[in-house]
Amino acid sequence: MQFLDLLSLAIGLLVAFYWGRVIKLVRKTRKETGHSAHFFPPELVGRLLRIIWYPTVAAWIIVPLALPFWRDPPEFFRRLYQIPILQALALAGAIVVLILTMICWRKMGRDWRMGIDPNEKNNLIVTGPFARVRHPIYALQQLFAILSAIVVPAPIMIMIALLEVLLLSFEAIREERHLVKVHGELYRNYMRQTGRFIPSLKSAA
Repeated sequence: MQFLDLLSLAIGLLVAFYWGRVIKLVRKTRKETGHSAHFFPPELVGRLLRIIWYPTVAAWIIVPLALPFWRDPPEFFRRLYQIPILQALALAGAIVVLILTMICWRKMGRDWRMGIDPNEKNNLIVTGPFARVRHPIYALQQLFAILSAIVVPAPIMIMIALLEVLLLSFEAIREERHLVKVHGELYRNYMRQTGRFIPSLKSAA
């Protein structure tokens, strides 16, 4: 097995670990609160989005794990380029992203959710990673997908990364609209002091 194949396996295992942790959080939230963190949210748009989102996640895991063992993959699955140093650095970056995401999950604690419930009012977390970024978990997940497409630069991985960025951006906008309805001027003020995905120089804390 070649070096690039090992990188592909490594990123696939990292993505699988990431989503394994998500499932663990879903189960933990169900045990603590009685609902599954809206893995399948009650509102229609969120459910429809997951028809695209979850198969995209499955492909994100399966492709880098399967590609090294595919002797003659179709052109759509082939690597576009081979830059081992760049791809290794992207893998290292993905490890950092995973660690930062776990810090964000810990910060959210019992208030962590995967979707919107129009009838639920959660605490507004504005400290730690959330002091300058409204959606640090989404931002990190987008970066994780982009780094995955650098480690495994196949057309399908680039498409997966693009879908992740678009879906998470749309979900962030929907969540902001929901939180404005729930928290009103408090959340509007928080929005003025923070960036959606890129840190703001101001502080919301």
